[in-house]
Amino acid sequence: MDAPHEASLGDAETQTARPRRTGALLVVAVLAYALDQATKLVAVDRLSGRDPVELLGGLLTLRLIRNPGAAFGLAGGATVVFSIVAVVVAVMILRTARHLRSLPWALALGLLLGGALGNLTDRLVRSPGVLRGHVVDFLELPNWPVFNVADMAICTGAALIVLLTLLGRTVEGTVERG
Repeated sequence: MDAPHEASLGDAETQTARPRRTGALLVVAVLAYALDQATKLVAVDRLSGRDPVELLGGLLTLRLIRNPGAAFGLAGGATVVFSIVAVVVAVMILRTARHLRSLPWALALGLLLGGALGNLTDRLVRSPGVLRGHVVDFLELPNWPVFNVADMAICTGAALIVLLTLLGRTVEGTVERG
């Protein structure tokens, strides 16, 4: 009987011989989270009460807004729901980490976790209150909603997850034959 998975690193190496990639996931998550929070602190400090700052000939604008919704200002009245979703996503990623043996999946999940926790932190600690706090957004591209580093991490992580899934790569470090 054929096995449903093929080891991506060769026949001699089994799934159990692959190292766990939990450390990589956590490093990426911490870096994404720290970069998000640091840039938000700087943005609030430097952009509060100022007109938007155009950079690179208008390609990038620094515009401080407080976003009560999801990424890119979607669903502004559902802050509590997005807080709960972020907690559920974080728990699911941490549960998945027990089986994680793929470095690309570790990077994708780390970005997703760091971004989710970055925006969740804003919802927990910023006004108007716990689970209702507004997320700090400050980066704007032409014809695009204002966003932040956490949004970039979430979108990049999600895109990597879609790509890895389409390529048949599993979190266990194997390749599914289709």
